[in-house]
Amino acid sequence: MSSIPLHLHSDIDASVSCSHCDAVCCRLTVVVMPEDQVPRHLVERNEHGVEVMAHGEDGWCVAIDPLRMCCSIYDQRPGICRKFAMGSEYCVDEREIYRNRYT
Repeated sequence: MSSIPLHLHSDIDASVSCSHCDAVCCRLTVVVMPEDQVPRHLVERNEHGVEVMAHGEDGWCVAIDPLRMCCSIYDQRPGICRKFAMGSEYCVDEREIYRNRYT
């Protein structure tokens, strides 16, 4: 998801793969910044009045295409999603939190 090539990330765990994940990052709160070009019908305000990507009743980001299990607005995804690097420390930590909570 990052625009920086994986080989330039020094803290990337190469054993982590999106194809072997429960899409934990697609369940996180994603703040939509003013410069993001996200389709407005996919954005909502949270309890603090901050614009975030909406989530469905199942907890998944509404931009996820459930049939293909990928982002349906990939070219328009928020900057935060663009910076989220597969296998980064944050990714690995969130996967561990999810595993401890739901398994």
